[in-house]
Amino acid sequence: MENQPIIEVQGLNKEFIVNGKKRGQKKTVHAVNNVSFSMKRGTTLAVVGESGSGKTTLAKMIMRFEPITAGKILFNGNDISQIKGKDALKAFRKQIQMVHQDPTSSLNPSKTIREIIEEPLLVHRYGDSKARLEKVKELIQIVELPIDFLERYPHMLSGGQKQRVGIARAIALDSELIILDEPTSALDVSVQAKIIQLLENLQEKYHLSYLFITHDLALVKNFSNNVIVMQLGNLVEQGSVEEIFHHAKEVYTKKLLKSIPVVEPAEQAYLDSIVI
Repeated sequence: MENQPIIEVQGLNKEFIVNGKKRGQKKTVHAVNNVSFSMKRGTTLAVVGESGSGKTTLAKMIMRFEPITAGKILFNGNDISQIKGKDALKAFRKQIQMVHQDPTSSLNPSKTIREIIEEPLLVHRYGDSKARLEKVKELIQIVELPIDFLERYPHMLSGGQKQRVGIARAIALDSELIILDEPTSALDVSVQAKIIQLLENLQEKYHLSYLFITHDLALVKNFSNNVIVMQLGNLVEQGSVEEIFHHAKEVYTKKLLKSIPVVEPAEQAYLDSIVI
């Protein structure tokens, strides 16, 4: 089990039927087109590409929020693409959780922080009220927030504090795989670094696996183990961080790399040396 990939995606496709330019005309959009990759347990796999590349659609299919047109998704060796029924999907989703891009819109403004973190515990019938409260107290401390924050509401917290709450909620069920959907893009640069450090600490402590969806290659370099590059629904290149950043083969990947803002002269010199 330890050596088995946590996720294996085989020939995955997602098609949408949309309206054409003429009345009554329909056309097929290939949001994800024949994508295959595997992800090692306890690592971070970054999915990079511009808006519209299919990153979020891919994540939604892995979560089974979007139906799959064709292909397979294996989670711990089990084909989850065929899971049907409310109870079966609920049991599966206990093993995969998501940290959303915008911490403000992802938290219910009418609920306290305690209620927000407790929600997945209630849905999956974790213990009694006393056990849930103890678990929530443990989680709020794990993400390095004071216990008295539990009685606050989201509007009383900063962006970084809200994202910590989102992370606490995502790890509440001891899920193996956490999908990070642009988790720092709505935060200030200084706060981004603290959130990434928290995620790294949690991964090391709990052996978490992260699917990291982002357009920020500067973050990818220091936070991820492996990278897949997507363009218009296609997987155009994949490899280790070293391979992608220093031996990229595809023109699209090289263009993404050259767009990275850097401070160090040596890094800038390397990016300037990339020939497209």
